[in-house]
Amino acid sequence: MYRLIIKLAFKNAFLRLKRALLLVMMIAVSMSMMLALQGLYDGMTLSMVEKSKRSDSGEISIYDKEYRVSKALKDNVPNAREIQEKLLANAEVKAVALRLKAEGLVSTARKFAFATAIGIELQEEELFGKFSEFAKQGELRLDKRGVLVGSELAKTLKLKLGSKLVFSTQDVKGEINAISMRVRAIIQTNNVLLDSNALYIKRSALREFLGLSSDEATQIAIRTDSQTLHAKLKEEYKELDVKSFLELYPMLKQMQEIMTIFNSVTFFIVMAVVFIGIMGVMYVSILDRIREFGIMRSIGMAYSLIRAQIFLEALFVGLLGYALGAILGFLMLYYLENHGLDLSEFADGLESFGYSAILYATIKTSYFYTTFVAIAAASILSVLLPLLKIKNMN
Repeated sequence: MYRLIIKLAFKNAFLRLKRALLLVMMIAVSMSMMLALQGLYDGMTLSMVEKSKRSDSGEISIYDKEYRVSKALKDNVPNAREIQEKLLANAEVKAVALRLKAEGLVSTARKFAFATAIGIELQEEELFGKFSEFAKQGELRLDKRGVLVGSELAKTLKLKLGSKLVFSTQDVKGEINAISMRVRAIIQTNNVLLDSNALYIKRSALREFLGLSSDEATQIAIRTDSQTLHAKLKEEYKELDVKSFLELYPMLKQMQEIMTIFNSVTFFIVMAVVFIGIMGVMYVSILDRIREFGIMRSIGMAYSLIRAQIFLEALFVGLLGYALGAILGFLMLYYLENHGLDLSEFADGLESFGYSAILYATIKTSYFYTTFVAIAAASILSVLLPLLKIKNMN
């Protein structure tokens, strides 16, 4: 009997072929667009998180206890090189970067702005976060008088390659010092804070300019895949300030939560459309076959068998739409993951908010199995009203 019910359900699901195919296409197109949007939103957030880690904090950063409040040169980590060597010997650590930071005033002949000089070593930064990929213009070369400038700061000061600028700040003795430099490259990290005020200087040159010792560093940034390393370092270096990425960038955590909410809203809207579509088609289909169901009931067929048939009809249509939507959605996500969505026309606006001009998607298996469960549930729930019509039929 159940084999006959399955055959009847499959035949009746596509009895009105054009109507069934329109519903399948509606489910497939809605689902594929939803998957593409989810992938893009998650890809945008993940890109911002990854670039912030590569350009600044890593997964973990270590500071002096007072530095993040005072920003003073006296509050550097005094034995930074020793800590770096110890960290690099740890199998859980992938890379470590030491940085010196000094806040001051940068000026040209016509303009000035507040800026942060960051002392780095290019080879170290390349291992830490592929720093060369951030170069927007020019050659990554740091000599005693060379400087790399954040892209937004370069726009503010109207700097070009070869432009001369002067950075002035207090040294470790509290005296005002100034250093003249030339722009070697424009750097775009898509980290809004860095792009708008960062000057990258050779670490040894900045250390000499500020009068600091060779063992001092403002920040020790760490790349790792370990989920437990942060707790271990926090216990080991109680005298220092050990922060995780999300502690340093709470706004990105909030953005991830907002994107999750937005994706959930989009998901429920699409599922509501699918639910209404399947319910409408099934309701009309049942109205067209009232006499058929009446005959089936009159010859003694149990209501449970009719109910099973209608459930199967809805599932056949819904799951066919899911299968087609999954294929279309995967192809769209695959294209967006590898080629991205080019929004170069809006590059200035996107970059000012920390987004790239080309948006790349990410692919997660959770997109597909949650959608499968949702469409199966929508297919089943959508026939409850039509089933009530049959049950109450005289």
